[in-house]
Amino acid sequence: MTRAPFVARLGAAVARYGPLCVGIDPHPGLLARWGHEDDAAGVERFGRDAVAALAGHVAVVKPQVALFEVHGSGGVRALERVLADAADAGLLTIADAKRGDIGSTMTAYASAWLADTSPLAADAVTLSPYLGVGSLTPAIDLAAATGRGVFVLARTSNPEAPSVQSAQAWTLDPSGPGHGSYRGMREVAQSVVDSCAAVNARHPGVAGVVVGATAGTTGRPHGLDLSRLGGPVLVPGLGAQGATPADVAEAFAAGSGPVIPSSSREILAAGPHPEALHDACAALNGSLADLGLPAGPVGA
Repeated sequence: MTRAPFVARLGAAVARYGPLCVGIDPHPGLLARWGHEDDAAGVERFGRDAVAALAGHVAVVKPQVALFEVHGSGGVRALERVLADAADAGLLTIADAKRGDIGSTMTAYASAWLADTSPLAADAVTLSPYLGVGSLTPAIDLAAATGRGVFVLARTSNPEAPSVQSAQAWTLDPSGPGHGSYRGMREVAQSVVDSCAAVNARHPGVAGVVVGATAGTTGRPHGLDLSRLGGPVLVPGLGAQGATPADVAEAFAAGSGPVIPSSSREILAAGPHPEALHDACAALNGSLADLGLPAGPVGA
């Protein structure tokens, strides 16, 4: 199947519906609020109802894979049906799976989430780079081949993150003698961004990054240079996790686009009535639109 590149489809959807991404996170409390049991049937009904309500009102949704997987094979089947409903409705999906491994295992993960033949295939998937961004090559190459995308974790706001993401890493200059030479240091998070920029030089717009909207324990903004990324930026943390639209605009005004802020509980708590969900999305999307987040073209 031939499709337009993910970043082009994402840019068109953002232009039409606004930048908001809604996380489909079937937490037990939300399931109860929507009148569903915390089981495979409940997460399926929750996810499919959310897709039905959100299609035509937001650009993209982000199912939280673990909250489906916890229900075993029935939960995975539920996720397959949620993804299929979204595809049928023309609603872009990011599978929030945070996969990362090496060799044939990474190839299998890539096929599960990005191959045209997989019932779990989404428009994009989140990946963990901590076995090296190069280990993600099977997913990156398959995304490029199928018109899909990846979002690689760069700066997250959980309290455990700084010991890894803020650590200093040597910068390799591949043009140096022999196999290259080292030329100073940068944070691991910046090295992830720069590696994704190098991917996008080969496969334009395929590699996005995940950068949290809240400062977490660092006590400062994300501190990353995103200007040369050449791909989208997924920004979780809007709403219930504490970030406001103004926070997002201030932190990401200088990056490339599209910038995709994500909110889950703040939107979903307005449900289950579709009209209430529409109003919540419209209000948050309106606030984001007024602030003029970078929307591309990629690399601008």
